[in-house]
Amino acid sequence: MIERRQVDVALGARRYRIHIGRGLLDEAARLLALVPGRHALVLTDANVAPHYLARVQAALVEKQVQSWVLPPGEQEKTLARFGEVMTVLAGMGASRDVTVLALGGGVVGDLAGFAAACWMRGVRFVQLPTTLLAMVDSAVGGKTAVDLPEGKNLVGAFHQPAAVLADVATLDTLPERELRAGLAEVVKYGALGDAGFFAWLEDRAEALLAREPEVLAEAIARCCEHKAGIVARDETEQGERMLLNLGHTFGHAIETEQGYGGLLHGEAVAVGMVLAARLSSELGRAPWPDAARLAALLERLGLPVAIPAGLGPQALLARMRLDKKAVSGALRLVLWRGIGQAEVVDDVADEAILAVLDA
Repeated sequence: MIERRQVDVALGARRYRIHIGRGLLDEAARLLALVPGRHALVLTDANVAPHYLARVQAALVEKQVQSWVLPPGEQEKTLARFGEVMTVLAGMGASRDVTVLALGGGVVGDLAGFAAACWMRGVRFVQLPTTLLAMVDSAVGGKTAVDLPEGKNLVGAFHQPAAVLADVATLDTLPERELRAGLAEVVKYGALGDAGFFAWLEDRAEALLAREPEVLAEAIARCCEHKAGIVARDETEQGERMLLNLGHTFGHAIETEQGYGGLLHGEAVAVGMVLAARLSSELGRAPWPDAARLAALLERLGLPVAIPAGLGPQALLARMRLDKKAVSGALRLVLWRGIGQAEVVDDVADEAILAVLDA
């Protein structure tokens, strides 16, 4: 049995707890305590439901529980699916005491959270992440959204969960590609603000790929602690929280240009981080060896480090202009000074970006 860990997210007078451990979804009393009202909606997808939905429903047997199972994939994170969830809540007769539970990865969490933010102007929701990417990133911090064909996460709200239960046992059934995609977000935390953690990951790359429970749990806890601190200081992404988007402006452009059917989010972020590091070096802001070290770690973790074939630089740059950090059409990028030293940069010329996209 691995040691259980807890991380608190403090937002002034508000706070919630991230629970990290093995077997959390088997604790019926814990799950029941997270639903104080009479109604509960469990949102999940067709990959996760066969493994974990029944046990969550059984834990909530005293409540009026409805489940909604989505097809898997980023392409399902749409306004149309959001509308379906609203219809389900209405059909349940859900009042303001409903709790929405997100059982799944980032797509499920983002959609469930956005639905909870909008139903009756905001109701309680709980994150039950079942992917590594969701555990270390998307389930924490209250960002909720759906995608448009024009760009990722363009419609959304900040709406914090009441709690996060990261049951590490769910990673046992996670496909290998999804595990590797989640590791990109783990690497991100070292790259943007913790050189010591980056070195720790370099020493344990093989252990992470082998899903060694203690190593995974430690990595998850350290990422959550890092994110909790940043979110506490900048909940609505006015400054420091932008650093958490290292690699995302490039990565989101790749995902959108591929129609959300190519690289997984974490894979696109891996490519995006490498592009951001190379651009930083080209601009003389960071040493080239650090960019090479980042690419080497990502490759060891089985992640892509180059733009997929068929994506043109001009098309990607146009997608980047719809990034949420852009101001009056001017790009704002998260670059770095080297490993552990991310920064927000406003004045990067299109020519420099296109040169990196075309390299």
